[in-house]
Amino acid sequence: MAKQRVKFTFPQELIKEPVIHELGKSFNLITNIRRADVTEDRGWVILELEGELDEIERGVQWVASKGVRVDPVQGDVVEG
Repeated sequence: MAKQRVKFTFPQELIKEPVIHELGKSFNLITNIRRADVTEDRGWVILELEGELDEIERGVQWVASKGVRVDPVQGDVVEG
């Protein structure tokens, strides 16, 4: 199993959509929210994704195709 940390930045129109739930369900990934901030007009979340590497890559591509900005994250965002 591989692990990857990513930051998703959601546009306003996707804030209320279950994107993270669908990511975990559709790509058989464990999603661990490490930090998040959501308001009425914007939202971001830092996730730790765990699963098969090819599924993580396919899942991240799917999220990006929905219109979510995806950025890599280094280190432990809860500790630091």
